[in-house]
Amino acid sequence: MQLIYLLRLARRNWGFVILAVLVSVAAALAVTAQTPPQYQATTSLLVYGHDKEGGLSTAIQAGALSQQRVQSYASLLTSNRVIGRVAKGQEIERVAASVKVEAVPLTTLLRVTVTDTDPARATWLANRLGAEFPRVVDELERPYRSGTWNVKIRVVDPATVPKDPVSPRPLMNLLVALLAGLTVAFTCFVLRDRLDITVKTNAALQETSGSPTLGIIAYERDARQRPLVLRHDGHSTRAEAFRSLRTNLQFIGVDRRPRSLLITSCRQGDGKTSTAANLAIVLAQAGWRVLAVDADLRQPRLADYLGLEGAKGLTDVLIGAATLGEATQQWGPPALSVITAGQLPPNPSELLGSQEMRVLLQRVSVEYDLVIVDAPPLLAVSDAAALAAICDGTLLVARHGKTRTDHLARGAEMIRSVGARVVGTVLNAVPARAAKSYGYEESGAYQTSVTTKRSSTAVGV
Repeated sequence: MQLIYLLRLARRNWGFVILAVLVSVAAALAVTAQTPPQYQATTSLLVYGHDKEGGLSTAIQAGALSQQRVQSYASLLTSNRVIGRVAKGQEIERVAASVKVEAVPLTTLLRVTVTDTDPARATWLANRLGAEFPRVVDELERPYRSGTWNVKIRVVDPATVPKDPVSPRPLMNLLVALLAGLTVAFTCFVLRDRLDITVKTNAALQETSGSPTLGIIAYERDARQRPLVLRHDGHSTRAEAFRSLRTNLQFIGVDRRPRSLLITSCRQGDGKTSTAANLAIVLAQAGWRVLAVDADLRQPRLADYLGLEGAKGLTDVLIGAATLGEATQQWGPPALSVITAGQLPPNPSELLGSQEMRVLLQRVSVEYDLVIVDAPPLLAVSDAAALAAICDGTLLVARHGKTRTDHLARGAEMIRSVGARVVGTVLNAVPARAAKSYGYEESGAYQTSVTTKRSSTAVGV
């Protein structure tokens, strides 16, 4: 796994990294505070063969015997027979657990270490074991003595009272806690990144939808409260992104440019209505004769966005309760024609897929350069698929970090299954860092670039 990948994950999730560090430090401090100090006292014992006559052969035999005995004596030191000499009753088990015996390699030395919360008691226990163990060995070995030699044990280094505890070790606890916390955090980051199937890149959007990406709409903090691009006199990152979308639409189907464009998304909240409204505005600013139609007859929002009266609208025209002229309102500047949803019907799918709706679209497509139709989400209801079949093209809106690739693929397939075509896609609510990589600077200037970054911040309507 590349280091640059982990660094990007850390940058994208810097808040969680800081949280992991704080939790790790707190855990290390808590463990250190709750752990009683432990002291270690150590004594060394020498196992040697004692030869009364001092002959060479017996000395060699005594040395070999002492080396053989060392491993056995290491286990014997922690036996109840030895520990019982320095502790009584229930204390035997506790003392035995605190004693560690090590046979020093290639020597006949035994290193006895006693760990206790009291340094004086640890020292006393170590020295007592060093004094009692030779007596126990002498008792055990006496029946097997032969000749002039036997095994002796002598204390080499008596235990001294330790000054500093061996645990807890605050610095080590802190390092271990930090390592564990960061490991868990990065493991979660990697798993979430690998398992994340939402659309976050231009390449993923094109590959999944099978259509070109016509617009990259940047996220702005106040876009939910003020969604139209007319704020800041039209000089903003989002406004420049919609102008770029307008330009790209002019290159779609030069020989068969769509006169009616359906704008929809896979799920609610991807930003289809704000995309439809802002695209209609920038097209009208460029001198296009544009008609925006709110065909979301379930949760219409276009009238609220533009601040228009929605008493008479599309449903009234379709059922013959109002003429096209009565339902059409002017909004601007720029000069933009709008048909709101009107009264919400009980059968929106039947109305939108009716012959009256087809005739209406054919009629207004002659009068306007482009008719923009805001439709309900594809996967929620069948309204958008019915409208896609009678519109010249469909613009599919995906929300950065929210729209799933499987939903996007399914939505695009639904449109194609009714014989309609997806003219392009829009990646909405792209965070500022990623938007810059596409060429949208904070000043609104446009450059060319094709790379992107990941993030989870997004806004949709």
